Amino acid sequence: MAKDSRPPVNGFVGAMRKVYNPLGFSKGYNFVLFFITMGYLFGFTLSRLEYLSFRGVFCNPHSSGATGAAPGECYYYLQNPYKIGIQLHLYTILPAALLVVLQFVPIIRHKLRLFHRLNGYLVITLSLISSAGAIMILPHAFGGDLAIQTYGGALVISTTLAYLMAYVNIKLLQIDQHRAWMFRAWAYFSTIITLRLIQVSAGAIISLLGGWYVSRPCAQINSILGQTETLAAYPSCSSFYDGTNPSQHVAVAAGFPKGTAVEIAAAMGVTFGAAGWLALWLHVTMVEIYLRITPAESDRLRQVSYERQFARGSKRPGYAGLVAEHFGDAKPYVPLAPEMLTKALDVESASH
Repeated sequence: MAKDSRPPVNGFVGAMRKVYNPLGFSKGYNFVLFFITMGYLFGFTLSRLEYLSFRGVFCNPHSSGATGAAPGECYYYLQNPYKIGIQLHLYTILPAALLVVLQFVPIIRHKLRLFHRLNGYLVITLSLISSAGAIMILPHAFGGDLAIQTYGGALVISTTLAYLMAYVNIKLLQIDQHRAWMFRAWAYFSTIITLRLIQVSAGAIISLLGGWYVSRPCAQINSILGQTETLAAYPSCSSFYDGTNPSQHVAVAAGFPKGTAVEIAAAMGVTFGAAGWLALWLHVTMVEIYLRITPAESDRLRQVSYERQFARGSKRPGYAGLVAEHFGDAKPYVPLAPEMLTKALDVESASH
């Protein structure tokens, strides 16, 4: 966490150092990456805090369809077990997403280690509960088709495994691997934000092209439009109303943003799964790129891991965690002597 001792190249750099140095950042590019990624997550989370008012905002039955949830979603979210699932998800993932920002602030990790540890346990607990809630609502989230359910399942498995890897490594004092897996976990969680951007764009595109339809139950359509408008738009729903086929489904055209509320919901549903997979691919790619373009921090933490494992009396310090040398053909790790570490950090600092 040493500050950059080089004189600033201009006044702007000097002014920015006064902003990011107190937060524990020694490199401007690290602060910029933190600001972009954590700002992305923090801003989205703040905009969704109103959803904690479940009946007042998220599923307000008196809002004529303009709720926090997509049109028709609350037909299921007001029924158990889906109501329990969505409330578990909302009431845990939103505070977890706010608290996790603090985990990536260097000054907190270095100066407030107990807080960092306790806050980390709280974030993990909350987000694991939120994942359980997400699994509960997957059968009906945005229609709950196969693409949506497999994306949701893959996201839950990926984040849970990333947490497990992060937890195991920090218990074994392999701090470099703990850092990498925590980055991965929240890169995966954050796909839900990028998903929304892709979903809206894709919904508008397929609506413009036309020819995209999804199957929706008349009961759900009725919860959005009411009986008169439902029968006018979808006459086949008459069998739902007369009781001959309570599970009657009809084809709904995707229409975003100028369609009816039912058509808007159809557009969001038909694109959700594809948007989720594309967002997950983007985030997996970007976090691996980030980890590979910041090797100096990983090397520094590997050295710290070695020193702490050595002090603990490990038989093979530097290798206590799930490092690549255990599984692949990576070169053996050679720890730096203190004077060599100082020199290496000076060289790395000068290169930036």
